[in-house]
Amino acid sequence: MAKKIAKRIAKSREGIDADKAYDLAEAINLLKERATAKFDETIEVAMNLGVDPRHADQMVRGVVNLPNGTGRDVRVAVFARGDKADEAKAAGADIVGAEDLVETVQKGEINFDRCIAAPDMMPLVGRLGKVLGPRGMMPNPKVGTVTADVAAAVKASKGGAVEFRVEKAGIVHAGVGKASFDADKIAENVRAFANAVIKAKPTGAKGNYVKKVAVSSTMGPGLKIDVATLGAA
Repeated sequence: MAKKIAKRIAKSREGIDADKAYDLAEAINLLKERATAKFDETIEVAMNLGVDPRHADQMVRGVVNLPNGTGRDVRVAVFARGDKADEAKAAGADIVGAEDLVETVQKGEINFDRCIAAPDMMPLVGRLGKVLGPRGMMPNPKVGTVTADVAAAVKASKGGAVEFRVEKAGIVHAGVGKASFDADKIAENVRAFANAVIKAKPTGAKGNYVKKVAVSSTMGPGLKIDVATLGAA
């Protein structure tokens, strides 16, 4: 089995120049050609930024609505009561609750990918910081997951909203579509993501903000991108 996988990986890397910075369109076409797994591979983008997130004024985080969606079924949980709970359910939330949902999460049962909270629920949800925080799932008003308009937040999450947060090494990454997407739709999503990250440039960032950008598929090679071809602001 290992030999078969190694052979497939080797073939996926044929014709790839590890030192070349590819035009975005060319890179996406190469990824699509090599996405031969038995499932619909996710296309991912990674950006190496000139920041040190250990400093508060160099933290990069935000949310972007990908114009063509992510291609994955996002399970959304909403902390809400009464009318807000009803609005969340009507908008398509997978799980809606208050104290009962807090108890479930405290037990380690996290059956969702993204969670949203009505503002009045935050005193309760605040207890979950140690559980949701390390997973990057804690509701936060800065990325629109603490909001009075829970219905809009649910629809955005289901429709292609992607949160991003820079890691310790200064890298921010996300899935931006599926290999089955049209190449131009993947490119549009990549540009939207890159643009959002660039607009989120923190005040403490000095020098070259975007150092490197690469795209890859779940089982395929990573390709460096010529930043100039991203067309981001």
